[in-house]
Amino acid sequence: MMNKWIKIILALFLIGVIAALLVYKFVYNKPHPDYETEAAVYSLEVEDLYHEYKNNKKSSDEKYLGQIIELSGVISTLEENNGLHVVVFVFEEGMFGAEGIRCTFLENQKDATSLLKIDDEIKLKGYCTGYNDTDIILEKCSFVK
Repeated sequence: MMNKWIKIILALFLIGVIAALLVYKFVYNKPHPDYETEAAVYSLEVEDLYHEYKNNKKSSDEKYLGQIIELSGVISTLEENNGLHVVVFVFEEGMFGAEGIRCTFLENQKDATSLLKIDDEIKLKGYCTGYNDTDIILEKCSFVK
């Protein structure tokens, strides 16, 4: 009787170890996309993206959320956040300050972003993480050549 329980416990342990290894291999250790070489799904002007989100957040999220977007526009402000450079396109002054589109660049873009100035016209692409009722957020941005 005891021998049977030991076999069941060992079988469950073995199944648990195999399940953990599979989760690690296929979920946790999943390769991340290369945002610099990934093709943009949409290409538009910053004003168009901002007004589209401002007019209808739900349909814009369905369209742009989780997508690589290429944007063209004139820089309003430059910021630095945790060592990363952020380009801001401002469209309105809200209760909590400037509202618009915030684009955080990849770490390897630091040299190029340090040369940017306010009122420069640029073309970039980045991963859209949505609209937080004040700003549209693009992360992992890089320059489009």
